[in-house]
Amino acid sequence: MAFGGRMSAPVCLIEDDQSGKLCVRKEARDILDAINEPVVVVSVVGLYRTGKSYLMNRLAGQQSGFALGSTIESKTKGIWMWCVPHPCKTGHTLVLLDTEGLGDVKKGDEKHDTWIFCLAVLLSSTLVYNSLGVIDNMALEKLHYITELTENIRVKAGGSPDEEQSDDFMRVFPSFVWAVRDFTLELKLGDEHITSDAYLESALVLKKGSSAEKYNLPRRCLRHFFAVRKCFVFPRPADTQKMKRMEELTESELDSEFLEQANTFCQYIYSNSDAKTITGGQTITGAALGNLAEVYVEAIGSGKIPCLENAVVSLSKIQNVRAVDQALQHYLTEMLNYATFPLNPKELSDLHTFIEKKAIEVFISTCFGDNDQKYQRELMGKIYDEYQHLCQQNNEVSLTQCEEELRKVFSKMEKHISRGSYLRPGGYQEYRASLANITSEYRERTKSQIMSEEVLSKFLKAQEDVGNMILQADQSLSKAEQEREAQILKNETLKQRQRGLEEQNRLQQQAFKDMERTHKEHVNQVIHQMEREQERMMKDNERVLEAKLREKDAVMKQGLDEQALKLQRQINNLQDEIIKAKNSQPSKVERVVDGISAAAELVLPGFVPKLISSGISAVVKWFK
Repeated sequence: MAFGGRMSAPVCLIEDDQSGKLCVRKEARDILDAINEPVVVVSVVGLYRTGKSYLMNRLAGQQSGFALGSTIESKTKGIWMWCVPHPCKTGHTLVLLDTEGLGDVKKGDEKHDTWIFCLAVLLSSTLVYNSLGVIDNMALEKLHYITELTENIRVKAGGSPDEEQSDDFMRVFPSFVWAVRDFTLELKLGDEHITSDAYLESALVLKKGSSAEKYNLPRRCLRHFFAVRKCFVFPRPADTQKMKRMEELTESELDSEFLEQANTFCQYIYSNSDAKTITGGQTITGAALGNLAEVYVEAIGSGKIPCLENAVVSLSKIQNVRAVDQALQHYLTEMLNYATFPLNPKELSDLHTFIEKKAIEVFISTCFGDNDQKYQRELMGKIYDEYQHLCQQNNEVSLTQCEEELRKVFSKMEKHISRGSYLRPGGYQEYRASLANITSEYRERTKSQIMSEEVLSKFLKAQEDVGNMILQADQSLSKAEQEREAQILKNETLKQRQRGLEEQNRLQQQAFKDMERTHKEHVNQVIHQMEREQERMMKDNERVLEAKLREKDAVMKQGLDEQALKLQRQINNLQDEIIKAKNSQPSKVERVVDGISAAAELVLPGFVPKLISSGISAVVKWFK
């Protein structure tokens, strides 16, 4: 189910266990497991005692929650999480991650700080870096964690830092927001007033010459890793005495400029932070975020470097098993809730179609990288088996009710037969009239039942010997009349048998229509998902391309011709990749449709999917 509640307070997501290794807290995992809607993940990082937690409380819409502290001690340990319904994006959950303050001298564990920073980058869709004072060389040197990202994170499995391009990181890294606290300078460059964004970009200008490498490194990393960069400067919120009780201050006690900037900051985060995605444009849910945190923490704990490609593989196995289970459970729960047996075939089919569609949506929203449709084939087969079982139950309930109605209408006639009342001259015609009457009454009672004719067919077949016996005993009929009546009785039994077969054939035809609709629904859902992922991938590629073009213009203005040429090569390669990805998408769609059709033939007995060329053509046209 989707996350519908509000956490009353943050909980710890990642902490050190007794052995000193990072681990994911079960309490936090349970909360994330209940969130089956897309998550917008905002992390805040920065040096300890810089007021990180206050911003997160503002984003949560609360005065307090994340520990602020009023001493030089770092309050937040590990990574703490607060999940709230997104204030702007319906159907999304805002996940706020407040990280342990970096650079705490008492802690003295630089590698621990690096992993906390890396995890914040890997898990978030927006990364907020919080600092005090100004953005100068000292502030950038303190952000050395940025320069270590390529050493501690891999995008591709089996790759090396040298092989991976900056656009690989740009596609998967979050947007970057620098929040400068207690800012006292004027936003001016020379005599010209500038925006806070221009202030950040001016601080990231590179210097020429090989001797400037140390100076350029953190600046280059920020420029090359984060396609979207934003800056907010905050004046001091209150005087020193009031700052000691920040959690208690009302808005009227805060500096008006600070409050205005804090509100602007929150609105920017709400409006511009996207749902968290992973490689391939797949949007992830809270449950997937919990699994992703487990995968990364496990890699760190085992001494490996977290790799996004490996994480996607691991996550796909976890999520796809979960996707099948959740989709099947949704189907079974809804069918059992709404299916009141017996139902006529169309009613049951329509209910199945509606609920199966929702179940496939549950699967599609949770699954990852099911490129060979292995898990979709598994789901298709399981739903088919469950539907067949429900159809059988429906038939059995109908059968039982029809047999009960037949017993009721046949009871009087049965007494006459057992007493031999029809074994006399003229008894056969009386028997035939009684049989016609109870047949008519039975059909009236069971006209809405799906097993009506089948039950009647078996009954009349069983009565054939009784009828012949009564016929032979009726001395009022000549031999020829008896033979003619016997043939009439046989023909009527065969005719009724035909009615029963036609009834069962209608059920089979309905089942076949259900198979066709199942196949079509699986194809449609996958195509819609591919459209969404393609749109997201195109958006990511365009975002990276725009960043590269801006960067090229900036370095050209600085006279860094060699870097400009390098960036132009990257731009050319990226443009080629975008064209190639767009052109290959139609064939990918066709392969997926073929894969689902092959799966349908395997799991749906006797099913040969019809060509849906018009549907494929429309999709191919969309991707072109």
